Amino acid sequence: MSIIRPFKGLRPRKELVEEFSCPPYDVLEENEVKEIVSKHPNNFLRVTRAEVEFENEIDPHSEIVYKKAKENLEQFKKDGVLIEEKEPALYLYRETWQGHSQTGIFATFSVEEYQKGLIKKHELTRQDKEDDRTKHIMILEAQTGPVFLTFKSENKIKELINSGIEKAEKIYDFIDEKEVHHELWVLTQKDLIKELENAFEKVEALYIADGHHRAAAASRTREILKSKNPLHTGNEEYNYFMAVVFPHDELKILDYNRVIKDLNGLSDDEFINKVSEYFDIIDAPESPYKPKSKHEFGMYINKKWYILKAKDKIIEEKDPVKQLDVYILQNYLLDPILGIENPRKDPRIHFLGGIRGVKALEKWIDEKEWKVAFSMFPTSLEELMAVADDNKTMPPKSTWFEPKLRSGLLIHEI
Repeated sequence: MSIIRPFKGLRPRKELVEEFSCPPYDVLEENEVKEIVSKHPNNFLRVTRAEVEFENEIDPHSEIVYKKAKENLEQFKKDGVLIEEKEPALYLYRETWQGHSQTGIFATFSVEEYQKGLIKKHELTRQDKEDDRTKHIMILEAQTGPVFLTFKSENKIKELINSGIEKAEKIYDFIDEKEVHHELWVLTQKDLIKELENAFEKVEALYIADGHHRAAAASRTREILKSKNPLHTGNEEYNYFMAVVFPHDELKILDYNRVIKDLNGLSDDEFINKVSEYFDIIDAPESPYKPKSKHEFGMYINKKWYILKAKDKIIEEKDPVKQLDVYILQNYLLDPILGIENPRKDPRIHFLGGIRGVKALEKWIDEKEWKVAFSMFPTSLEELMAVADDNKTMPPKSTWFEPKLRSGLLIHEI
């Protein structure tokens, strides 16, 4: 059973949505935030990245920054930049990018189901990032960024979404700076909402595609507010978190590639020799090289591309984690040969999302004088769900979803 629940979205006026909405808070560098806000004073980054308001460098996790975010949110409401939906609604959301479309539902979902493992995760979270998001939600009394969910595709739900689009009011339709086309419909028809709620009751589980820290922060916030509320009923807004849920077969995972600063004291020949113990090494037929199949990797070193093919002895197909390419590369090359034991913290490794293209790996190595790069075959949605179903976690940086969810289209006040 999966609960999907309508809510009164706080949202920008139709004519301001392009100026107001923004990329997710954690994908922009400081200079990019400043540039966007200088061009668009009514931008949501003034809430999600409020440190931009301060002239001097400031700790983005300091109390004054969170309070400034709250102040800016209230000012947007006061100025009429943001309006609240008159009645609870579900929102149908479509993103189209490079000929690919994904259509899902913006709604609120049960924190309790998340806590019980019915909304499944595949990544570990970091304490500092959880703390940041929890504090942001608590001080703003609002969830400002959606969690990215998916479910095993059901034709009935897709039919209901399409039916909803025909009957609902389209409130947003624009193309952003990354050439992603965003469309959002507000669905208030009670009969269709009920049909969607009933259809999701038959969905056994939901899966977090992206936004693990936002989900964890919503859970922590609920426990804090529940402990402070002697009249807690379970129906309060803080019992639900905002997310967009998509059918799994409409999502696109790109490769998540790796660049390494040095060879851990090895010469080029020593390194190649050690790699050959676990991988067959072949000259790549093209440059740059993007892997064509699972268990195949591209390797760029000394201005030359190679194909690495994992040997059968290191592939454990029956284990949902150990058969992943990101696991194989980490446990049979990056850790034992290059000494990168903890890729979350080691400064000798850098990750480049597939959105940048494989050519970006060459550029990083040649211009920054790092030593070796690896191009990856993308992890599949089926692999992600298999790991989550087995209550296991993936290695860091296993998936890069594109397009990202836009922030500032809807806000959930708790």
